[in-house]
Amino acid sequence: MLKQYMTSVLLMAFACLAPAAFSQKKPNVIVILADDLGYADLGCYGGEIPTPNLDKLAQSGVRFTNFYNTARCCPTRAALLTGVYSHQAGIGHMMDDKGADHPAYRGQLNHNSVTIAEVMKGAGYFTAMSGKWHVGHQHGVYPSNRGFDRSLHAPAGGFYYAGGNNAKLFLNGQEVTNDSTALPKDWYSTDLWTNYGLRFIDEALAEKKPFMLYLAHNAPHFPLQAPEEDIVKFRGKYLKGWEKLRQERYEKQIKLGLIDPSWKLPPINPNVKRWDSLSDDEKKRYDDIMAIYAAVISRLDKSIGDLVDGLKKRGVFDNTVILFVSDNGGNAEPGIEGRYQGDKPGNAKSTVFLGQGWAEAACTPFWAYKHHTHEGGISSPGIVSWPAGIPTSRNGKFERQPAHIIDIMATLVDLGNAGYPTTYAGQPIQPMEGASLKPAFTGKPINRKNPIFWEHEGNRAIRDGKWKLVAEKTEKWQLYDVEQDRTELNDQFDKQPDVAKKLVAKYEAWYKRVGAEEYDKTFKWFYDYNKAKQEPGAAGNGK
Repeated sequence: MLKQYMTSVLLMAFACLAPAAFSQKKPNVIVILADDLGYADLGCYGGEIPTPNLDKLAQSGVRFTNFYNTARCCPTRAALLTGVYSHQAGIGHMMDDKGADHPAYRGQLNHNSVTIAEVMKGAGYFTAMSGKWHVGHQHGVYPSNRGFDRSLHAPAGGFYYAGGNNAKLFLNGQEVTNDSTALPKDWYSTDLWTNYGLRFIDEALAEKKPFMLYLAHNAPHFPLQAPEEDIVKFRGKYLKGWEKLRQERYEKQIKLGLIDPSWKLPPINPNVKRWDSLSDDEKKRYDDIMAIYAAVISRLDKSIGDLVDGLKKRGVFDNTVILFVSDNGGNAEPGIEGRYQGDKPGNAKSTVFLGQGWAEAACTPFWAYKHHTHEGGISSPGIVSWPAGIPTSRNGKFERQPAHIIDIMATLVDLGNAGYPTTYAGQPIQPMEGASLKPAFTGKPINRKNPIFWEHEGNRAIRDGKWKLVAEKTEKWQLYDVEQDRTELNDQFDKQPDVAKKLVAKYEAWYKRVGAEEYDKTFKWFYDYNKAKQEPGAAGNGK
């Protein structure tokens, strides 16, 4: 009897101590970056495309409603990797090098910044990367020389299959042929990145180290390609058109509690043709484009499920933080027509772009798209899963504090109890610009000390608390209370002159500090938002 009692006591004591001991262990971290995924493209953010695996992560974790990127691919990757603004990291625009006189525009990560891999490696982590790199490969900047122990990377994406025109792969810094025996046979890039991510995790576990994996998908970036058996599931489902899809997503977002019902759906871009004005052949073409896009996203979600299953089989899912975001808003390139080329659009030799009509739906309920600093261009899904660290009372909750891609470095430093250096490899290192998001996982305030800033191609913005100052390159400044009016329909610039003046001054000081420069191009297919907003019915639902 005494023996049974003592055994029971010991078991109870262990049950009480085990969670505490477990919580003290450094968590593993996986940062997943999607490419050109719009705010409304996932089921848990209002979309109709089935994304059960991401939805499940959201239901067992936390969804950020105000997670921001930089509006474009390369700058977002630079900011994510370094924790400073992209201009400070040397990638103020894309990959062109403007020379030493333009340090913010060298087209590669500079050495006055450190990467999440370099920092986490110093905290004892096994660091790995798989996917799209796009932060200076052509200038000799590889994952393998910026802190990643293991990597399988594509210099800049632009493919899904081994037969793609831009399909190039580098394993731990060395180029491998697309038919190498080191790669799975007949690979599809979305699956390949996850496959190698899990291989690298196995190496980390063998070395008995916590791991930090940066999983950088090229999906759903053009050229949109997916297996035919996935595309066929969606054909015919989009013949209702982009206006109807956008309205349905908006209504679902309200039903989910994702957005405030008082935020009106902006009028659809007047450059976009009305669906009912299209011919039957045009409708079929656009339906197929959206079906291919949906298939690419569905396949992306499947890969997330494969990743989670792999983590569970290895017994590390509970203590792994998974953070899923996108690099910019939905992509309206190259304009109204999109692109639909090839004998069999959607296969490895085709080129398909989503186009402006469907991008309107991808960015629901916001204005604008990729490239632009209105909410549609800079708003991303932001899903965090961490069973061992997020209390069950937070499962499925929305986190409404603003977050930004620059916060990922600070968050990882916090999670891994890492030291962020002032110097590295003999070079002075710029301080982190972001704030740790870890407090928000449990519903606590983020300790953000500074506003959040944007500049891309002359499009600019600053968010400070509830106020957002924003303008396209061709526009005057506008001021919005994004807590009351996040769809940016009621300009407060003239009504709040003191607020506007302070924000303009803060923005101009930041612009100078990071070395931003005037951009000399604009998009001809874009249009003046202010003009459209002032038209009759502009505050309605776009009908």
